[in-house]
Amino acid sequence: MSIKHLEQSMNDLAYRIIAGAPSPVAPFSHAVETGDWVFLTGQIPQDPTNDAASFPVDIAAQTRQTMENLKTVLKGLDLGLGNVVAVRVFLTDFYRDYAEMNAIYESYFPKDQRPARTCIGVTGLAREALVEIDLIARRT
Repeated sequence: MSIKHLEQSMNDLAYRIIAGAPSPVAPFSHAVETGDWVFLTGQIPQDPTNDAASFPVDIAAQTRQTMENLKTVLKGLDLGLGNVVAVRVFLTDFYRDYAEMNAIYESYFPKDQRPARTCIGVTGLAREALVEIDLIARRT
């Protein structure tokens, strides 16, 4: 890649805040686009209509809300889960929550069209969430 092409690529960034998505809990955009690629910031199980609401108590409900938040961001970008190529899942209690999170997560993708995925155990997440999920999508 030439330096001129690299500079062009770097100037092709679009920073997106999506109406109706949960308010950012830190200084970030909901998504950043470059060319056909869209990088979604990790979402947590935040209620998009009430930032002060408590999170659901269990991992199943937290995973469901997190996935719904991601769908809202994707929809605001005229994309859907079918555009997702890679996913990262972060769990604060990996061994306790992994199987139950997977049971909810897998319901969002057809068996033959699951994105690449990494699942990571972490020591903490924003607002004491049990799960955070980020995505990489591609416009087709």
